[in-house]
Amino acid sequence: MVRSSACLVTGGAGFIGCALSSHLADRFDHVIALDSLLPQVHPGGERPRRLDHRVELVVGDVADPATWDALLAQFKPEVVLHLAAETGTGQSLTESSRHATANVLGTTTMLDALRRHEAVPKRLVLSSSRAVYGEGAWRTTNGEIFYPGPRPLAMLAAGQWDFVGAEPLPMNAATVEPRPASIYAVTKLAQEQLVTLWADAFGVQAGILRLQNVYGPGQTPANPYTGIMSLFCRLARDKQAIPLYEDGLVRRDFVFIDDVRDALLALVDAETCPTHPLDVGSGGYHTIAEAARTIAAHYGAPEPVVTGQFRHGDVRHAWADADPAADRLGYQALVSLADGVAALAPYVDAELDA
Repeated sequence: MVRSSACLVTGGAGFIGCALSSHLADRFDHVIALDSLLPQVHPGGERPRRLDHRVELVVGDVADPATWDALLAQFKPEVVLHLAAETGTGQSLTESSRHATANVLGTTTMLDALRRHEAVPKRLVLSSSRAVYGEGAWRTTNGEIFYPGPRPLAMLAAGQWDFVGAEPLPMNAATVEPRPASIYAVTKLAQEQLVTLWADAFGVQAGILRLQNVYGPGQTPANPYTGIMSLFCRLARDKQAIPLYEDGLVRRDFVFIDDVRDALLALVDAETCPTHPLDVGSGGYHTIAEAARTIAAHYGAPEPVVTGQFRHGDVRHAWADADPAADRLGYQALVSLADGVAALAPYVDAELDA
């Protein structure tokens, strides 16, 4: 792809945006990060230290047309990375309007503004989520593929965690249908569809990455919806036994922030965008128990404890088929879970000490 001069990153002061910032500043003459500095993510409301000094920060709401009018009157981005989103899966059930406003209305407001100001970019990259799959696809012992949907409350109350006689399949956008099981997931799938339709109508190259469980330095431990890796670090640091829901054998694809950053940059750099979303993960999975034991061992904390508790609506297993991203973008995750924890823990310690 030919190098462009201007790049806009919505949610650009967030976890992923900051990780991208120096690399985007190397690639583009002018980079703007548009961010509302949401208190849940930015408790102090200040410019993040990890946001490269060469990136201009514009504080504003993606769902506010006036924000876009002021920005696009002077700035015409040739590449847009749309990262801005409310991300609390459980929180979205009780604050659905908040999530729909940021994720859906925010996206349509952006798209309308880009067209209104004749600032239609050459490329639009969307950061989506593995949440769009819900429980995903499973395969029975006789080879039949089915979509079980969310596990019923009675099933969970009985301690029956998996679907009997079946195994889950990795998430692959080319073969597994999205079946959202949360308000958050519905809004992320809506983002994908909005961006795809709009880009096709206006001749924009659109690329979509469905990210698995992203973790690493830069992810604020102050946010209760930031992810379990930071939460586990907080507990183990205090020498508490990490509680494990269900039987501890929930599978998750923990992908380090540097690997996610590289996947997004590969999509920015690609000659053309893939025609369907790509899944970004570590190339495998770990159980929640394995992740907890790795963190507990780092801190010398007690062995994690299986509690048998559960949260209705939680997905049992989730991990990416990383082959399509490897084939299309040359993407490969390089950071192991052990190395990722070794990098995350000192960051969490420093943040909590501060």
